[in-house]
Amino acid sequence: MTKTVLITGTSSGIGRATATYFAQQGWNVAATMRSPQKESELGSASLTALPNVKLFRLDVMDADSIRQTVADAISAFGGIDVLINNAGYGAVGPFEAATSEQVQRQFDTNVFGVMNVIRAILPYFRQKREGTILTVTSMGGLITFPIYSIYHGTKWAVEGFTEALSFELKPFNIRIKNIEPGAIKTDFYDRSQDVLTKPGLTDYDEYVRVAMANSQKAGANAPGPEVVAKTLFKAANDPSDRMRYVSGNSQTGMLLLLRRLLPLTWFHGIVKRVVEKGYRSTMG
Repeated sequence: MTKTVLITGTSSGIGRATATYFAQQGWNVAATMRSPQKESELGSASLTALPNVKLFRLDVMDADSIRQTVADAISAFGGIDVLINNAGYGAVGPFEAATSEQVQRQFDTNVFGVMNVIRAILPYFRQKREGTILTVTSMGGLITFPIYSIYHGTKWAVEGFTEALSFELKPFNIRIKNIEPGAIKTDFYDRSQDVLTKPGLTDYDEYVRVAMANSQKAGANAPGPEVVAKTLFKAANDPSDRMRYVSGNSQTGMLLLLRRLLPLTWFHGIVKRVVEKGYRSTMG
C-alpha cells in the first residue's frame, strides 16, 4: 500500500528536496506551503509535475489552514502516515539588536508553528493508533554558535518539547523522530535569514562581520538539501524508537560527539577558534 507524507515548507530548500525525493520513491506527497499558487506557475519545474504530489496551502501560524490541509490531504490520499515539520528560518545577529517582534516571529515559526501542526494531526494519528512525526530541528538544537542565540533558543525548545512528547505518544504507536542537519547549502544563509540590526548600535559590528563570514564559508562548502531528504526518508521507514538522526557531512557528527565528550569550556574553545577566526576585540 502506498504511504503518504505531509510536509510543511516545501517551497524551497530542504522541504522541496524532501517532497521531490519521497515522490521519486513512490510515496504520495502532500506538499504544503503558504503560497501554492506561485508553485503552480513553475510549469515543468513545479512539484506538481512529479507523480503522486498534490499542493496544499498551509501557514504554520494559521490554525484553520492547518486543520483544513490535514483534512484535505486525508481525503485526497486516503490517509497520512508521516508528518514532516520542516517550515522554519533563522534570525541571526546580536540579541541586543533584536526587536520583540523579531523574537516573537522566530519562536512563532520555529516553535509554535511546529506545535500547531502536531496538535492538528494528533487526533488522527491517535485514533489510527499509528503515525510518525519527523521534525527538522538542527544540530543547533544540541549545540550553539555565536550570533544565533534566538535561533538556537527555538531549536533547543523543539528538541525538549518533542523528546518529552515522545513519552505520552508511545502508547498510541506514534513515533517522534528529529532530524538534525549541520550546515546545508540552502538559502538559509541568505534569503531566508532575518539579520538583526539596530540603528546606532555599532559595538557588535566587527564581531558580527567576522562571525557571519566564517559561518558563510561553512554553508558554501556544505552538502545540498538532498542529503537531509535521504535522512528523512530513512527515519520515516525506521520502525524503531530511535529519536535523533544526524544529517550532513562528517563534521556534523564529529561536533555533536565532541559536545557530549568534552568539558563545555573545551568545546566552546573549538567553536571560538572556528567562528571567531580573524576577530580582534577592541576592548583594552
